[in-house]
Amino acid sequence: MANILVIGCGDVGSRLALLLASDGHCVYGVRRSAHALTGVTMLQADVSQPLQLPMATLDYVFIILSPDSSSQAAYEQTFINSLDSLQRALEPYNLKRVFFISSTSVYGEDNGEWVSEETVPKASGFNGQVLIAAESLAKRYWPTTIVRFGGIYGEGRLRLIRWVESGKAVTLGQWTNRIHATDAARLLAFLANQHQQGRELAECYVGVDDYPCVQDEVLDWLADELSLSPVPKVASTGDSNKRISNQRLKMLGYQFIYPSFKEGYAAVIPPHDDLG
Repeated sequence: MANILVIGCGDVGSRLALLLASDGHCVYGVRRSAHALTGVTMLQADVSQPLQLPMATLDYVFIILSPDSSSQAAYEQTFINSLDSLQRALEPYNLKRVFFISSTSVYGEDNGEWVSEETVPKASGFNGQVLIAAESLAKRYWPTTIVRFGGIYGEGRLRLIRWVESGKAVTLGQWTNRIHATDAARLLAFLANQHQQGRELAECYVGVDDYPCVQDEVLDWLADELSLSPVPKVASTGDSNKRISNQRLKMLGYQFIYPSFKEGYAAVIPPHDDLG
């Protein structure tokens, strides 16, 4: 079993820490606010500030950071300043692997092109640009595998359901790529397990399910499931628009619990009485 540190125990990080602990690993978690997880030694800290870690040894580290706001300053504080602080905090440890969690926002394709790990990132927005810089820092500091997640959904994440309820228009033909939070946590644990068993990991994996699809398809399906009217449709505005392949992850052997949005949302749609 390994000594593992999960930095950023939000939704996905907490799920991951619990999975790793249930597998018998010695797991530590870091979070800005006080938080308890069964079987996990929790540390309360802001990792953008100087950090001292109490554990004697560490094998694996997962860095799952989330900015407080969507501003550029918040992104730089979270992803650049934090990595500088973590580099100093992790320097004493002989780490086997660091997993840095990024986003598919690093890809700027806007015409429905297929994207994979082989695609050179060329983000147009500052969020993707900051993440590209943070990925480079992580690879410079540690033996690193980057995991770029698409849109994460799951229990308690009702944004698209609220969208259907509101009747807000959707852009036609806008490709989306998503992953259920359960699969996001499971595939991170899977990657660590593969490495521990001696499997060589790639430098980067994209974390999306088997079914990229257009947003209006998802919303129409949700409207039908909820017995609501379909949302209005408007013409494309030329925003970021890409289809993302998960074949590298599938070739490694990962099997999805929720291979498409239909299985995933069927599991999270609450009873109609709970939607108010």
